[in-house]
Amino acid sequence: MLRVDYIKDIPTTHGSKAMVGGRVVKVNDLKSAKFIWLRDITGAVQITVLKKDAAPEVMKKAEGLMPNDFVIVEGTVPKEIKTSLGRELLPSRIEIVSKSHGPSPIDIEGINESSVDKRLSWRALDLRNPKQAAVFLVQSKLLEGMQRYLYSKRFMQTFTPSLMGSSSEGGSEVFSLKHFGKNAYLRQDPQLHRQLLMVAGFERVYEIGPSWRAELSNTSAHLTEHRTCAAEMSYIENEKDVIEVEEGLIKSALKAVEDECREELGLFGAEIKIPDSRFPVLEFPAIYDILEELGFKPKRGEEDYSKQGEAALGDYVKKKYHSDFFFVNRFPYAIKPFYVMRFDEEPEWARSVDLIYKGLEISSGGQREHRHEKIIEQAKSKGLSLDGLKWFTEFFRYGAPPHGGFSIGIERITMKILGMQNVREAALFPRTPDMLVP
Repeated sequence: MLRVDYIKDIPTTHGSKAMVGGRVVKVNDLKSAKFIWLRDITGAVQITVLKKDAAPEVMKKAEGLMPNDFVIVEGTVPKEIKTSLGRELLPSRIEIVSKSHGPSPIDIEGINESSVDKRLSWRALDLRNPKQAAVFLVQSKLLEGMQRYLYSKRFMQTFTPSLMGSSSEGGSEVFSLKHFGKNAYLRQDPQLHRQLLMVAGFERVYEIGPSWRAELSNTSAHLTEHRTCAAEMSYIENEKDVIEVEEGLIKSALKAVEDECREELGLFGAEIKIPDSRFPVLEFPAIYDILEELGFKPKRGEEDYSKQGEAALGDYVKKKYHSDFFFVNRFPYAIKPFYVMRFDEEPEWARSVDLIYKGLEISSGGQREHRHEKIIEQAKSKGLSLDGLKWFTEFFRYGAPPHGGFSIGIERITMKILGMQNVREAALFPRTPDMLVP
């Protein structure tokens, strides 16, 4: 190993030794000493090179350092730590492992912040900024909290295909490609394969992975490639069982971030608020009355709500229920895919559920139709090719348990937790209609 210690683990006891590696952030050269700020993923340390005491080879290495050089430093903790960083080493060895070829094309430290587009064009350098890196430390902990909850509920992690032989939901919002001379598509959602795992008897599964949507949209809430945490479960009574599990997962994820990402949240001035009570549930058709009170008039039974209506519902719930989260249930079946379950006694409504967080949809799900004859009937009603869906529908001829699930957008919930304005900044290397590199 080139290094032994992370910077945050450097002891503060006088005389303690440490060997750290990181990137040079800045160099201050004073008459008596050279101060080098070094950063790794865990934090920053001041390397203090005392000119009258430093070994000649250490002084020589220090003289040539500039921001963005990568170095390994071995040293001891001084008797008195005098830096605002709270960590300091007197070096006995400096090893330069990589030299920067010049000043960074963007302001990594965020003093004179570059535009979002320019930062994303230089993303690997942009992520050296502690605030930008913090986004993904939070995101990682968020996923850890989700997985911890799912394992506690006996969910099994699985991986389903990204390449599809037919469009999973119909419509034109799919990316097509050639697969050995045949047409193939990137999945819009891996849900149909998760349903097949319910048919297989796996009962409770989840996966974390990418999905794609060929939507020509450049809004602050859209990506052409996004990641989800998606779960599917068998033997549910109805969509309310799905709501209960998803709510528990969200609370577990927020708790993980609250407990272990205090510094990262502080960089954004963000605060985690975990609701004590159940998330409110709004249902159609009553939602139409609320929307009309708020000044929106969607066609009853044919439409749900616009993005503006979604945000207005978020404000309504916040004022009435004091909650940033709420579920929407019983969507009009007319706007939902063929695989959703309808209310048998009221077939105009679907057992379809969205989760809204701070005025933005972050997940969709609900109860799926598991009865073969109903699946075929609904596919026909949507004008879909039964031959194209046979790979999916045929399995249901041999029985399936009642099941349902949900899919949470990882970038969207990250953006809302941190109060960010653009979902692109919650993706490491975002993909949009205009961005395919880096």
